[in-house]
Amino acid sequence: MTRRRFPLVALVTVGLSTLLTVGTWATTRTATPPTPSMMSGGGYGAGMMGYGPGSGGGMVAGGSSMMGSQYGLTGNGRSMTTLAAARQRAQSFAGRLGLRTGEVIQFSNGFYAELLTASGAGATEVLVDPAGGAVSVEFGPAMMWNTSYGMHAGAAATTAAVSVEDATRLAQRWLDDQRHGAAAGEPEQFPGYYTFDTQRNGKIDGMMSVNAYTGAVWYHTWHGTFVASSDE
Repeated sequence: MTRRRFPLVALVTVGLSTLLTVGTWATTRTATPPTPSMMSGGGYGAGMMGYGPGSGGGMVAGGSSMMGSQYGLTGNGRSMTTLAAARQRAQSFAGRLGLRTGEVIQFSNGFYAELLTASGAGATEVLVDPAGGAVSVEFGPAMMWNTSYGMHAGAAATTAAVSVEDATRLAQRWLDDQRHGAAAGEPEQFPGYYTFDTQRNGKIDGMMSVNAYTGAVWYHTWHGTFVASSDE
């Protein structure tokens, strides 16, 4: 009797131990926020949330399946090559949040779009996958710093400490050190941070963000090269 019960007892014990281990790991991962040192000088870069060489060179907008409709919209399986198509797709997601699509930019790795409130204020930023139409809140600042639409929404209860002017100076200082010859464009303010187009020889060269509370800089390494843009 005892010998027959032992394998079952051992199996239950191992199972409980595994669940406790996984639960502890998940709690540790969730409770450890990124530090400014991780963000400055380029942020996480390619590889976060499924974007990287293994994805075939395009963006994998996995937010909808991983985190629910608040963070993404499942693809429709249709490829898109135009700014108008990307805008329409971004608006399909924006409408769910009561927002509208502002500027849309096409990069070699896919489409970027800013989402605005009804009054025209910056709300959040999204990526549109050209291969299948999936839309996801942009990884990096929009996901980690946005105090209204990001993963830590509502976390900041104090007034932003970094002004637009200070953010512009911090952005340019970083570019002078890390991307000589690039200039910070006009800032777009989002809840908890500012985003800049970076320019070289009068043309968009990339994008970067500055945290409105800490002054940390996060360069958007995932876009690739600039192709075209469209305002509202």
